[in-house]
This record gives sequence, structure tokens and C-alpha cells, in this order.
Amino acid sequence: MYDRIADIMNTCRRCVVLTGAGISAESGVPTFRGMDGLWNKYRPEQLATMEAFQADSKLVWEWYNWRRGLIEKVEPNPGHHSLVEMEAALADYTLVTQNVDGLHRRAGSKQVVELHGNIHSSKCARCQAVAEYGLKVDPENIPACSHCGGRIRPDVVWFGESLDGEVIEAAFKAAESADLFFSIGTSAIVHPAASLPVTAKRAGATLVEINPDRTPLTDMADFYIQANSGEVLPEIMKAYHRCREAGETS
Repeated sequence: MYDRIADIMNTCRRCVVLTGAGISAESGVPTFRGMDGLWNKYRPEQLATMEAFQADSKLVWEWYNWRRGLIEKVEPNPGHHSLVEMEAALADYTLVTQNVDGLHRRAGSKQVVELHGNIHSSKCARCQAVAEYGLKVDPENIPACSHCGGRIRPDVVWFGESLDGEVIEAAFKAAESADLFFSIGTSAIVHPAASLPVTAKRAGATLVEINPDRTPLTDMADFYIQANSGEVLPEIMKAYHRCREAGETS
């Protein structure tokens, strides 16, 4: 199967990859659904909202600083690094992620469309101007926006908010023109991201799903690999390089 996927990679015009929480979980990034300690009395839906920020911005920033600290302790895994390798190998490649942890960028990926934002980025809650990446925020003294004076908030999509129009447009534009699409570690349930592989498939793309668990996408996929991306993607890249080398020597 890896050799067949490698052959398709070798001839594809445009490759698009969608990643979800599964690839981050392989690095040890928690989902925050099973929070413990100080935060176990809260649900993410109670803190990741504009209403929560307006009511108690100090509490929200304390939670996000805690989350940032947990993410900073983990490292990109072989799945992340293989996607960096894939980007370098293919002429037209786009990586779309539902994850906010920034691990793709830390691994070295450059063409990244972050559907839900990045937990290490901040923006103004009023005018949406993006603040310094990696800005350290003191919950007791939240910085003010240099443009309008509004309070700085995490630059992620909260519950009840719409995705950035330009970001989602870029993701669908890439999916519509892809002839090879990888869906990796995503439940294929959360929309609009779940529509991306379907859009690509309907436009004629070869669809590869890599996930330990079956999803609503599985029966539609041309290739379904029931495993973790950190196991599979390095093998796909090895097969790709073998394919390239065979072509150069033939």
C-alpha cells in the first residue's frame, strides 16, 4: 500500500493534508476534555468563549497560560517531521490543521493553514489586530491593544465564533484543486473541516485516511491505514524516496 501511495505522490500536481487532534495526541498533547487539578471543575465550553473572557478575563488567561505551559513540554513527533519532509519533496503542498498547538510550525512546516488559530498567538478582543507571537500575558495585567486599546485575548477560535473567512476559503480552495488528499488523525465529524476531504474526493482526488479508529470518512477513502501517523508517515516517505530513486535510475 505504501508503494502505491508513493507512486501517486510522485505524479500528483497538488497534495493537501488535513490533520486533527490525533497527531498531537501522539506527542502527548492533552485534549483538555479530561482536565484535572485546579481546572477539573471547568469544562472547555465554560472558558473558551467571548462571554467568559468578558466576565473574567483573568481566569481565562490563567487557563490559557496553563495550557501553553503543557504544550511547551511536548515535542513534535515523527508524524509531524514526516510532513515537513513531504512539504520539501512536493512542488505544490498545503497543510491544513485543526490543531492550535503550533507543533507543525515547531517541526518546521511552512505552508500551514491553521483553521482554529494558534494558542501561542494573541489578538485584540475588540479590533482583532494580531499581537506579538508568543506574547507572555500576565493575567493580572492583560496588555492593551496598541491600535484601539482593547484587551488582548488568545488568537484561537472560541465556541460560538466563526472561522476566519480567508482561512477557511484558502483551505477549501486547496481541497478543490488537490489530486491527492491525506486526512490524518481527525474524527471527520467537526465541520467545516470535515467537509474538506469530501470536497477533495468529489473533485477527483485520491483520498488517504490515516487514523487508528474508523470515521465517517473511512468508507469513502481510497486508502485507509488503521494506525498512528507517527508509524505510517515515515514509511510512506521512505517509499516515496525509493520511488524517486527508481525513476532517476531507470
